[in-house]
Amino acid sequence: MPLFSQDALNPGVRKREVFGWAMYDFANSGYTTVVITAVFAAYFVGGIAQKAEWATFAWTLALSISYAIVMFTMPSIGAYADLRGAKKRILAIVTLGCVVSTAALALARPGGVALAMLLIIVSNVFYSYGESLTAAFLPELARAESLGKVSGWGWSFGYFGGMLTLGICLGYVIWAQGHGIAASTFVPVTLLVTAAIYGLASTVTFRLLKERASPNPDALREGGVAASLRQLRRTFTEARRYRDFKWLMVCAVFYQGGVAVAISLAAIYAETVIGFRQQETMMLIFVLNLAAAGGAFAWGYLQDRIGHKLALGSTLVGWIAVCIIAALSQTKGQFWWAATIAGLCMGSSQSAGRALAGMFAPPRQLAEFYGLWTFAIRLSSIVGPLTYGAITWATGGNQRLAIMSTAVMFVIGLVLLLKVDVQRGRAAALQGAAA
Repeated sequence: MPLFSQDALNPGVRKREVFGWAMYDFANSGYTTVVITAVFAAYFVGGIAQKAEWATFAWTLALSISYAIVMFTMPSIGAYADLRGAKKRILAIVTLGCVVSTAALALARPGGVALAMLLIIVSNVFYSYGESLTAAFLPELARAESLGKVSGWGWSFGYFGGMLTLGICLGYVIWAQGHGIAASTFVPVTLLVTAAIYGLASTVTFRLLKERASPNPDALREGGVAASLRQLRRTFTEARRYRDFKWLMVCAVFYQGGVAVAISLAAIYAETVIGFRQQETMMLIFVLNLAAAGGAFAWGYLQDRIGHKLALGSTLVGWIAVCIIAALSQTKGQFWWAATIAGLCMGSSQSAGRALAGMFAPPRQLAEFYGLWTFAIRLSSIVGPLTYGAITWATGGNQRLAIMSTAVMFVIGLVLLLKVDVQRGRAAALQGAAA
């Protein structure tokens, strides 16, 4: 069977359309890699906030505000997109918003903390909207029995997009530093590069990806916003029917909280606890992304063979091992093992969760259910890092204890996953579609 088999796709879906869909993962990954993780985060603390004692708190506060906004708005936006048959149109709007606000970050200068925080909040909100909406196309493209592998195609391709953007930016940064150019000059250029790649690569998505949902006549007659809020309220009222989706969301809050710790704090742990130098940390990020790409791609195929629940649960066991190895690591070599396993688990667990959410989403409510899924993911992005930070603060800076405690989040996620019945959850989704 070919590696990218047409048999994995729904009738009428061509491979070029799936490529267009995957290009959105490719396009937006540079934002998280450059802005949230590798470049702008450090510049915000050291350059814009000028290493003030409150600088790190201000950065995490801006991210937490953006995640809170997404949590409470994305489900209704998803319901609106479903009822209006407007996923692609809204995706285009939020993509433009993220590209423009990312480019505008170049205007933030040393001392301009308020502007930088505002633009981070705006850009991250738009990024999160786009991530949720593009995920809602997955069940339209892939057959139910192939959701894992098709999700893995997109997720793995996305990591290469992040590495490409990061590679171009880091190449420029090294050149700029070699010519004595200040960070206040070269960091804004990396933001323009990131915005440009995001905008250009996403045009492939809008060129090739089709909108298959049709508007609901009631939404057109009664007003889209009012109808979408009623639909969302109806979903909450009927939530008992979707109990497996509910358990999956609660499970995701915990395990994705642990993943959020890895994404936002791995570099800090490597440098402050293990003793990595900056260039070694950059290499670590590249290898982690490469491992994540391979993990997402390969695990997608395994997921469809052994089942979504077992596949996701296996990655959580891997994450528990990562936390233990990282906490006990005394040398850089030992920590490399933890980072490599983390990369493999990162891509596979995120891709597996996205595919499983698609199994439980009624076909006419895809954007709405992925909006609810986004609620859980963004809540985890607040809970995970804040828990890590609180434990570090309470123990006088003991990050080893904090990373060990993160293993508890994955253990809780694994226990909650046991309550999920995939067959029952899929049946509920199909019953909801027929209702």
